[in-house]
Formats: sequence, structure tokens, C-alpha cells
Amino acid sequence: MQLETNKFLFDIQISVNSIFEYIADCKTLEQYQNNKLIRRAVERELEIIGEAMNRLLKLNPELNIKESRRIVDLRNWIIHGYDKVDDVIIWGIISKDLPTLKEQVSILLKK
Repeated sequence: MQLETNKFLFDIQISVNSIFEYIADCKTLEQYQNNKLIRRAVERELEIIGEAMNRLLKLNPELNIKESRRIVDLRNWIIHGYDKVDDVIIWGIISKDLPTLKEQVSILLKK
């Protein structure tokens, strides 16, 4: 089970790092909003993060990742409510929540 857990953690890590690569030239919300390709790429990576987190929670419901349920809910919102995705909310998640997730995943992968 540890191998499978690490695989999902690694998938999350790759997606988080990819998001930061995609937005490297987007310094503002406006720049992000004006680039459809980057927005769609970020949304796809957030879907992957949410799906990997969902699978992790099924393997280990006590997994120590803050806001894990919210991460899964975000994935569902992006997929099922694609026409209601709010760039301001996504930008806030990128700015405030992803650095924390990146750190938590890194710690778990080192164990």
C-alpha cells in the first residue's frame, strides 16, 4: 500500500510543480485571465491533484494533508461545474494553498 500511496503523492507533486511552471510568467490575476491556454492547463492539473487526493483518501483516510477534502471538492467543481469556474478563486488557490500542499506532500514523500 505504501507504494501506491507514494505514487499518488508523486502525481500530486508533479501537478503542483507543473502549475508553478505554467504560471511562471503570469505575475497577476489579469495576466492569468488573459491566457486561456494557461487557465485550461492549470485546471487540468487541479483535476489530477483532486483525483489523486481522492484515491489517497480511499487508501488512507487519516492522511495528514490539510484541506484534503476541499481538494477533492475542487476537482469535482472544475469538472462538473466547468462553466462556473471562477478565475479569482483558482488564482487564490494557486497563490495561497498550493505552496502549503507542495510542502505537505514533500514531507510525506520523505517518510
